[in-house]
Amino acid sequence: MGKKKKIVQSKEDKYQHSWKIVLSDKCEVCTTQCTRGLRYLQKMSVPGSSGKGVPCHLTKGKAMK
Repeated sequence: MGKKKKIVQSKEDKYQHSWKIVLSDKCEVCTTQCTRGLRYLQKMSVPGSSGKGVPCHLTKGKAMK
């Protein structure tokens, strides 16, 4: 039998399951905009685009207001 490869996750994606999903309106007013949020904002600025949100690293373990 061969050995199974261990999937290596980046630090950013390690806790993604516990982050809250935010929409572009929250990313737009965020004071510390991340690259993931900025890419999502750029994608949503195209007319007719639809999205499901993006995980926010600032909401890890916090309640988003």
